[in-house]
Amino acid sequence: MNSKVNAIIISEADNVAVAIEPINKDDVVYYLDKKGNTIEITALDDIKIYHKIAIVDIKKNEPVVKYGEHIGFAIRDIKIGEHIHDHNIEGRRENLEAIE
Repeated sequence: MNSKVNAIIISEADNVAVAIEPINKDDVVYYLDKKGNTIEITALDDIKIYHKIAIVDIKKNEPVVKYGEHIGFAIRDIKIGEHIHDHNIEGRRENLEAIE
């Protein structure tokens, strides 16, 4: 594994990476794509360890995808490199009441 890697993705469908160490604003974020290529983006915010960072631009109302699963929807446009958390996404869960 590349020693510079400071974030990970699990699925090619992901539009966020997860920080595996604290990342400061303006730091370069390094993660490996599924082909093993090192991808670099610049952090626009401080990112706490295990928090998410956008790896592509995400438009308002588009799904946020982590580990290949929709975890919520953008409540505003989110730029590549931005911290992803409850200030810019809204979780939406399935209505499971109808399932018996």
